[in-house]
Amino acid sequence: MKGQILRRLSGVAALALTLSAAPLLAEGPTDADLMNDAASTGDVLTYGMGPQAHRFSALSAINAGNVARLVPAFAASLGGEKQRGQEAQPIVYDGMIYVTGSYSRLFAFDARTGEEKWQYDARLPDGIMPCCDVVNRGAAIYGDKIIFATLDARLVALNRHTGKVIWNKQTADYQAGYSATAAPIIVKGKVIYGNSGGEFGVVGAVEARDVNTGELVWRRPTIEGHMGALNGKDNGITGKTNATWAGDLWKTGGGATWLGGTYDPETNLLFFGTGNPSPWNSHLRPGDNLYTSSTLAIDPDTGVIKWHYQTTPHDGWDFDGVNEFIPFDATINGKPMKLGAKADRNGYFFVLDRTNGKFIGAHKFVMQTTWADGFNAKTGRPNYIAANRPGAPGAAGEKGGSVFASPSFLGGKNWMPMAYSQDTGLFYIPSNDWGMDIWNEGIAYKKGAAYLGAGFTIKSIADDHIGALRAMDPRTGKIVWEYKNKAPLWGGVLTTGGNLVFTGTPEGYLKAFDAKTGQELWKFQTGSGVVGSPVTWEQDGEQYVAVMSGWGGAVPLWGGEVAKSFKDINQGGSLWVFKLPK
Repeated sequence: MKGQILRRLSGVAALALTLSAAPLLAEGPTDADLMNDAASTGDVLTYGMGPQAHRFSALSAINAGNVARLVPAFAASLGGEKQRGQEAQPIVYDGMIYVTGSYSRLFAFDARTGEEKWQYDARLPDGIMPCCDVVNRGAAIYGDKIIFATLDARLVALNRHTGKVIWNKQTADYQAGYSATAAPIIVKGKVIYGNSGGEFGVVGAVEARDVNTGELVWRRPTIEGHMGALNGKDNGITGKTNATWAGDLWKTGGGATWLGGTYDPETNLLFFGTGNPSPWNSHLRPGDNLYTSSTLAIDPDTGVIKWHYQTTPHDGWDFDGVNEFIPFDATINGKPMKLGAKADRNGYFFVLDRTNGKFIGAHKFVMQTTWADGFNAKTGRPNYIAANRPGAPGAAGEKGGSVFASPSFLGGKNWMPMAYSQDTGLFYIPSNDWGMDIWNEGIAYKKGAAYLGAGFTIKSIADDHIGALRAMDPRTGKIVWEYKNKAPLWGGVLTTGGNLVFTGTPEGYLKAFDAKTGQELWKFQTGSGVVGSPVTWEQDGEQYVAVMSGWGGAVPLWGGEVAKSFKDINQGGSLWVFKLPK
């Protein structure tokens, strides 16, 4: 009997020793939680509020009938002198709000009180070369980790409870012009992200790393001729060398994937948009220049490109194709279809079959598209207006002929994400109506130097507005309603089951609109321009709405005469959270 007791005690001790030696399971969001984010209402776990990035919430406690009573619950400052553009989307989980800030910072705030719990401040080197402000658009959450990219092209995983570094990986060479601003996406235990730096002759790529270790799993360059990788081995060249690029231009071809991607569980495809070809001077690089200014469908397990669609072949206007591709289902001509939509920088709203990339339609969503007159329904290619391509520079170095192009290179829609309502079947597009004089210049590649070969001056094309929030029916390509804003719109959009659409303005307002009619129902002045992406969630039986406030981004840096019109907007750095009064 005594021996049996001793043996039992010995077994219990051994089990206890084994449990103490084994790593504790990381508590927090799982792969399944991330895939269910669009349906869950008590948190916001992914950039886009679901892997498909509809930015739609079924919550309706705040609705068109009572949104006029919405008031601040609290505001939390990012503090210090590090202001500039605050383009982030909050992540909300377990009573905490996680937001990234300018200059590659990450903050954790108490979701009930706004009290700061911790802050991580990346130590950025002096030599960083961000194209379009020191912004960061958001983080990803998984288990005990919160993960984000930094301006010196690193990916950092922090403990979400303490802010302590778990792993920190260099993803590219910042001294060559690479940077990173996008929110990563997590699929099947892999952190998947893109790179930035298309204005410096970098090579675009999508990469996947193990979420727990940060080790590289696969890499897929976006420019023809570059070799992919999978588990440390070669994984096939992207495209075919020199098929659509002349000479050695593919080696510095651009195509940065600087906005990140979406994921469709139904087709098991990642969708990443690619940026402009380098240099901007299109006369130096004859051909379509694949896979720039495109949408790529990528296998998340292997990094293999399954299909592509190029929105601006042989781009000569800096019409990056990075804008988010949003999967949705609709019935067109009596046929139920698995589709995807993208409001492109070139001014056209595209609908594709997301299973194979087949062209369904392209519809203008801005006032002017002077570079092309629609798209060929059979080929899916633009009907170029040849006279409106910037002219080639002269042999003696004189600049080429200038043309007026609309949209401007800042785009009919730039980075700011649109939203899709499952209730109305409409897409809500934050767009801008403007143009530019643009001309080409001679240029040669130099590591770490700007690689444009073009000059430009941005101009207004309407007296009463630049920004326009537009509701578009993807089945017909018709604009159902629009709200015009004097300053450019530069923030993301949220839509809800309460028949609401939220977005911010540079003038400092967060606004709410009727999702069916576009009627403005509420606004609140945050004290600085709103260029972040709003979110909503349920907490303690109440619905909350949150957005970042802080003017900046590309407009004040690149906007020329347009930027001068809004030079007096105050900078800032705050998280604003709203709810209905009890």
